[in-house]
Amino acid sequence: MRRLPPLRSLEAFIRVARLGTSKAAAAELALSAPALSRRIKALEDHIGKPLFERRNQSMVLNEDGQALLEAVAPAMESIGDAVDHMTVSGGSLRLRLGVLPLFGATRLVPRLPEFRKLYPKLHIDVDTSTHAQNMLGDSIDAAIIIADHVDPNLYAVKLDTNKIYAIAAAELVHGPNAIKTPEDLMDHNILIHSDMLKAFDCWKEAVGIPDLKPASIDQMNSGPLILEAVAQGLGVAIMHGGHFSDANDPRLARLFDYDIDSPYAYWFVCRKRDQKHRAVRIFHDWVIKAGL
Repeated sequence: MRRLPPLRSLEAFIRVARLGTSKAAAAELALSAPALSRRIKALEDHIGKPLFERRNQSMVLNEDGQALLEAVAPAMESIGDAVDHMTVSGGSLRLRLGVLPLFGATRLVPRLPEFRKLYPKLHIDVDTSTHAQNMLGDSIDAAIIIADHVDPNLYAVKLDTNKIYAIAAAELVHGPNAIKTPEDLMDHNILIHSDMLKAFDCWKEAVGIPDLKPASIDQMNSGPLILEAVAQGLGVAIMHGGHFSDANDPRLARLFDYDIDSPYAYWFVCRKRDQKHRAVRIFHDWVIKAGL
């Protein structure tokens, strides 16, 4: 048999290629940065040529790397499918689901007991990493993401629509330091989700102050963290009204009364080829029926 490179090196190569950075790939594989680099180097040494262009914080496939990805990724997926099929025993099923922390805590987990009663043999492994759509077919089977659009190569179903709220600590609604008008935000720090950068611009446009310059803008990649920062008085969040209502936190309050449509929505996504997998299909149908 022809000598092949280690599967671990191929797995590392595919993760870096899809995620675009060694840092993100190392995190997904639970590796240190040096360990990931060694796996990539082992593959490049085996092939005898570089596969990436190194650019500061990113790694971009070169022509040889792209050719290798197109050749080996489908084969690795087939191997994964075969292993998954063989490890299903006793009628049990397992779904590897990517979900954002806030959605998982406020909308998914509270409904899982009813799901478990309906499908006691379907077990769900939850991954709360960001950019879950980039891991489809690798470490997860399906995901619930928040986005303004979805890659047309994926199967996707929009789960909701939402409104954009300005959310502040409750004490900023009344009292001597109360925020009375949108223009007052020029004296405050604004908190936005790093995956929803358009939300603030849409909000400003809708309230008629597109040129508003706040004191500062901070980004975070966690909805729960943003809400806690708001409760601690660290700024005013521009985020989905659903996040505010789902949190049900008396320390928080909605500012103003504008009805502003968000460009972002929650989506159920998976690879088109994975729609036929029983665990994915069962969970997908339940999510739609349950109105999650």
